[in-house]
Amino acid sequence: MLLHQNLLESIVQTLSAGKRAALCAVVKTRGSTPQSPGAMLLLDEQMKTVGTLGGGCVEAEVCKRAFGLLERDEASLLSFQLDHDYGWDDGLICGGGMDVAVMPLTSVARADEFRKVLADVAAGVDTRVHFRVLSGSEWCEYAVLVEAEPKLVIAGAGHVGAQLARLCVELEFDVTVIDDREDFANADRLPAPIKPVVGDIEQTLRTHPIDRDTYVVIVTRGHNHDEQALSAVINSDAKYLGMIGSKRKIKLIFDDLQAAGVDASRLERVHAPIGLDINSVTVPEIAVSIAAQLVAVRRENQGRLVEGPTPVEAEKGA
Repeated sequence: MLLHQNLLESIVQTLSAGKRAALCAVVKTRGSTPQSPGAMLLLDEQMKTVGTLGGGCVEAEVCKRAFGLLERDEASLLSFQLDHDYGWDDGLICGGGMDVAVMPLTSVARADEFRKVLADVAAGVDTRVHFRVLSGSEWCEYAVLVEAEPKLVIAGAGHVGAQLARLCVELEFDVTVIDDREDFANADRLPAPIKPVVGDIEQTLRTHPIDRDTYVVIVTRGHNHDEQALSAVINSDAKYLGMIGSKRKIKLIFDDLQAAGVDASRLERVHAPIGLDINSVTVPEIAVSIAAQLVAVRRENQGRLVEGPTPVEAEKGA
């Protein structure tokens, strides 16, 4: 499920019911903090929350002050120094600081704004939620990124493929698993939202939509299937290509593909052997090493999660 999906849906439901809420977002951090910029929390009129800013004392204080802003229908930038007043519940002190934008949502009409955000990410388009808040005596705007789920295509529904699929659902990937064995690629082994696809692996990959936001993992049951799968996607625009196997097997496959006319520069893109080197042995460990590499690629060179502050004209009401 999309990271902020529950929160966004709660906003739409709350506003559509004629109720009010305050939307809070971490927009800047300094030093060690329990959450990064981009984290969001929704606080309703009954002090119920969806999402988190990191928990602990600082979140409780944010909720207290945000509730006061909601009652007064005021948007503001709050600053916190995470010292003895706002440390972790277990007594450890983060020592950093964080700025939190708080924006009251009090108009039914604003539900459409968040319906559009949900529609954008459902269509695979990254979008942003805009916060207009008073910072000191000046109004400014922050834009918080809401990411669409990146697409992960796993070739091979064996033990590693299935374990990786289940793990990556929790990491907010849109997961498809392709295998030519119905006994492996089925909804019992790979329950929704995973999408199992039964078909010839090479041919299915050749016709499957793969773009710059697609990650492809090749973990089939054998050398020939791996080579065929890689051949099918090697010239695609995939953001990530990874193939399991020993260095010897990988060299043999690469040599075969070069002999077939594949440019060496295309092969240099392939993460092989696949996964981060964590000395993994068991299937769950191998899946973790691959998932960690997917996250590393997803987060490298990532655009700013929060843009701003940008000066704006005085807010005329939420």
